[in-house]
Amino acid sequence: MEGSVVDLSRYRLERAKDDLKTARDNLNEGSYRASVNRSYYAIFHALRAITALDQFDSGKHSGIIAYVNQHYVKTGIFDKSFSKIVDSAFRLREKADYEDFFVVAKDDARNQIEKAEQLIGVLEPYVKTRWGAVNDNSEKE
Repeated sequence: MEGSVVDLSRYRLERAKDDLKTARDNLNEGSYRASVNRSYYAIFHALRAITALDQFDSGKHSGIIAYVNQHYVKTGIFDKSFSKIVDSAFRLREKADYEDFFVVAKDDARNQIEKAEQLIGVLEPYVKTRWGAVNDNSEKE
């Protein structure tokens, strides 16, 4: 693999932040369905910033979500509300992307962005601490 797990984690966190910015832009443009999609992907890529540090990945969204729930929520690293945010974002994004005639309300899109901001706000300091620990360990070797 090119680069380190820290590089991959940083990349995924930046991707999450880019998706969050796009979600805000979509909301401001009145593209609520697209906003919900991008805010979900902001959450998803933020989760993958964590899993990169564990050298875990999955081809399925459910695999990433289950891994984070098992290793981070159930162990108490993140509060149970973390899992609820991810689950509700996943479900809303699926409805918006796949259900015919499903209408995304402005308030739903705004709420999903707020939840993504909240999740990234909790996750970012955690991964930054882990980046330092990983770098410290690699310097000792």
